[in-house]
Amino acid sequence: MAKRIQFATHGDADVLELATFTPAPLGDHEVQVANKAIGINYIDTYVRSGLYPVSQFPSGLGTEAAGIIIKTGAKVTSLKEGDRVVYAQSPLGAYSDTHNVPENKVARLPDNISFEQAAASFLKGLTVYYLFNETYKLQADETFLFHAAAGGVGLIASQWAKAIGAKMIGTTGSDEKVAKAKAAGAWEVINYQTESIVERVLALTNNQKVPVVYDSVGKATWLDSLDCLQRRGLMVSFGNASGAVTGVDLGILNKKGSLYVTRPSISGYITTREELDAASEALFALIGSGKIDVSVPDNQKFALADAKDAHRYLESRQSQGSSLLIP
Repeated sequence: MAKRIQFATHGDADVLELATFTPAPLGDHEVQVANKAIGINYIDTYVRSGLYPVSQFPSGLGTEAAGIIIKTGAKVTSLKEGDRVVYAQSPLGAYSDTHNVPENKVARLPDNISFEQAAASFLKGLTVYYLFNETYKLQADETFLFHAAAGGVGLIASQWAKAIGAKMIGTTGSDEKVAKAKAAGAWEVINYQTESIVERVLALTNNQKVPVVYDSVGKATWLDSLDCLQRRGLMVSFGNASGAVTGVDLGILNKKGSLYVTRPSISGYITTREELDAASEALFALIGSGKIDVSVPDNQKFALADAKDAHRYLESRQSQGSSLLIP
């Protein structure tokens, strides 16, 4: 019997429980992965809480992990047993020691990248890839705003921006996190607890504002984000950490400068094998060269059975960078 984290109703972290299960029969185009490290992402809390409801209970949780292929489906051609792999867009159930994943969602892992590095970075890194390359093509020397700069996605974004020569203005909620984001490569960082985001962006850009804002916070930063945008600037709302943005009057986009807004997700940008290969190769190159460091502190590594504690820690906003479950 394999082990997984599951939940039988939506709710807070207490609904999570460790259970034994029998993996489903392997589909023709699936591989079975023995997970060695499992990525924890904020979207997992949305699924658990019911913001993104599941179709049936009990439900597994999580979509990202790294490990070794132990079985392959009858029609799998690109992967084999024993391959080191990572995935980030699996069906729910990655919070487990064994998981079945479609072949086209799995990337082969280079030998110079560990399972923990891969699981800590894959979904977050693919997210930064599509945000910086597809949603809006960032250029060297371009200044932009990125909220939650000391989070898992934010720290990768800080390093990626530095690697391409872009000037990232980050926001965080403490002086400690300001230092963390700046050390990672953010050009400037705003502590939104003690500073006005809009006033600081105006000062840093000589009143020119920025062409694009990347916002995973949601409700709490929506209006500030719009006020930081140049005329015809792009608002990229890709998360809801403070609650979903609802009831938007589209006229506000006109009033604030004929602005554009988009609500992207990874599934809209990385859907084919070719797109996955391009994104993963770009990410692995930056990690392999040392331009992106995705090491995880020991206090943010949790046993699989301690998923409740991991979610509480994540939702407390204490975490910096990525957190992992270790089967």
